[in-house]
Amino acid sequence: MSVEAELTAVVREPERVRAKLAERAEAEHSVYADTYYDRPDHSMDRDGYELRVRTITTSEGRRVVLTYKEPPVDEASRSKPEHETTVADPNVMGKIFDGLGLVELISLEKHCDNYRFTADGRDMLATVVTIPELDGQTFIELETMAESDDLKAALASVRAVLDDLGVSENDAVTESYTDMVANAR
Repeated sequence: MSVEAELTAVVREPERVRAKLAERAEAEHSVYADTYYDRPDHSMDRDGYELRVRTITTSEGRRVVLTYKEPPVDEASRSKPEHETTVADPNVMGKIFDGLGLVELISLEKHCDNYRFTADGRDMLATVVTIPELDGQTFIELETMAESDDLKAALASVRAVLDDLGVSENDAVTESYTDMVANAR
């Protein structure tokens, strides 16, 4: 089973972290418009599932990705099995989910600088994130895909890159963006 081995942290010095990432890869600037769906009783969210439609806008154009995440297999990092596919129209997905009885849990926008590189023999994606509703905070998400029996080693590789970037374990974020935005509203 493929698991997104991911750690998220607050970035205290965003420009320094971006400069260190730029030594590894060129930044791709993106805006993510995310809409999360759930059952009316919010049981998917409560049980750790996520169903998201993400519209990604870059200088190259726009694409839409449907993502389904299962509950975390590692509570400390919140790493989850993830299943993704592209879709043509986010509005059609909204209609389908509405027809299935799902409701919109929350929508939010993320401004992202994505850096793709290899470290410790693994393909990595570092995303420096700002969310307009979370004024003044910058985050980093660092992820790699791993099989469930390789998750511990994958997370160690991710942690090593974060250490190299000067992002401390003390800056780890365990609350989801959806919860942070909901609390800010």
